[in-house]
Amino acid sequence: MGELSRGADGAAAEPAGGASAARAAGRAGSLAYGPWTPLAMARSSVTWRSALYFAVSVAPALAWFMVLAVGLLFSLATAIIWVGVLLLAMLMIAWRLGAMLERRLILAAFGVRIPNPYRTPQQGRNPVVRLKHMASDPATWKDLVYLGLHLPVACAELIVAVLLWGSAATLVFLPVAVALGGGMEVNVADVSYWAGNPVEALPVSVVGLAVLLVAMYATRVMAIGHVLYARLLLGPSGSQRENLELRRRTAHLRASRARGVDAAEFERRRIERDLHDGAQQRLLAVAMDIGRARAKLDDDPEGARALIEQAHAGTREAITELRDLARGIYPAILTDRGLDPALSGLAGRAPVPVEVAVDLPERPPAAVESIAYFVVAEALTNIAKYARATRATVRVAREDSWVVVEIADNGVGGAVAGAGGGLAGLADRAATIDGILTVDSPPGGPTVVRADLPCTW
Repeated sequence: MGELSRGADGAAAEPAGGASAARAAGRAGSLAYGPWTPLAMARSSVTWRSALYFAVSVAPALAWFMVLAVGLLFSLATAIIWVGVLLLAMLMIAWRLGAMLERRLILAAFGVRIPNPYRTPQQGRNPVVRLKHMASDPATWKDLVYLGLHLPVACAELIVAVLLWGSAATLVFLPVAVALGGGMEVNVADVSYWAGNPVEALPVSVVGLAVLLVAMYATRVMAIGHVLYARLLLGPSGSQRENLELRRRTAHLRASRARGVDAAEFERRRIERDLHDGAQQRLLAVAMDIGRARAKLDDDPEGARALIEQAHAGTREAITELRDLARGIYPAILTDRGLDPALSGLAGRAPVPVEVAVDLPERPPAAVESIAYFVVAEALTNIAKYARATRATVRVAREDSWVVVEIADNGVGGAVAGAGGGLAGLADRAATIDGILTVDSPPGGPTVVRADLPCTW
């Protein structure tokens, strides 16, 4: 099979099938699932992009509120003379474009992509038909509601952001202000504090750092709330999300199975080539040796004996090649005895010490066993070729309704599942049963190859 190429980035690769989507669903960028430690919050660009969004979003929100208020009133007032209908159609196109722009702004500010919620337009270029289709789409009117409510939401977010960030900036930079402008009095609630010089202002800066921390956390919480609100009005409905997920899974399975067909065809040609160039040639040589021995049997018995010995050796080599070839197609021990003995056999043939632990209450289906076996076989092959490891471990266990296969080594790391490589082909094979194959291999190691295979006993 193909090789596992090693790059400097050590990226993890996951061909996301339907199961990966199910197990990794709900990841809203780094908003809710990223680290929430103070240092991580300060270093995250999401915090500062969110604060900038809250500071400037009130301007376009006000503009859209005025456009929609004036436009809708004027359109309804002139609808009786048909001018208003044309204006309403133009306004509808405008607010849909505005909603599309808002989705892009949310992606830029919060790192969260909101999928397109619109229905697929009907075929044809008749503008009246396309406008009727747009007007009948519920997402169009949800866009209108979002833009209509955007002003009060943006104002509330701006007030909170200005109060927190403004207070934090004022308190943190008070020593600088005192140094430039003389003594200043700070009033916080009912407490007054006079700072006559920069040194006396330093305690206020410490309080400002605490307020800054509150501002960062409040900004992140507001960002999560804004994203949820935007997803509700600008994103697809529940049925649309299900349809999109089904389409995505269908497209992924179609692609992975097409690659599986190509891989099967490649494997068939490989087997044909191995048979032609290996066992077939040896058996042909055996037949020729036996023919020559038969011709010499009466005149040169010793020469005939030597040829028969040569033919016997060639027969044994051909049998060995056929056995190895059959093991590469599907190992008999896997069918007869299951994963534990089959994986122990792989570990015994590996050039590095391999510890195998299989903890399954009973045998999984044959497809799961086969994929698990070949994942381990490919991983151990790559460990031998590229990892420069001194030991490896193989773990197979049941987690709920999943069979989890993990292969770890202490090698140099930096492994990447490259397109067309062996592990990429195994990922496609795992995807045919909605499985997931991941490679976690930072530079310097360790490398962990994990396959999550759905299984129902």
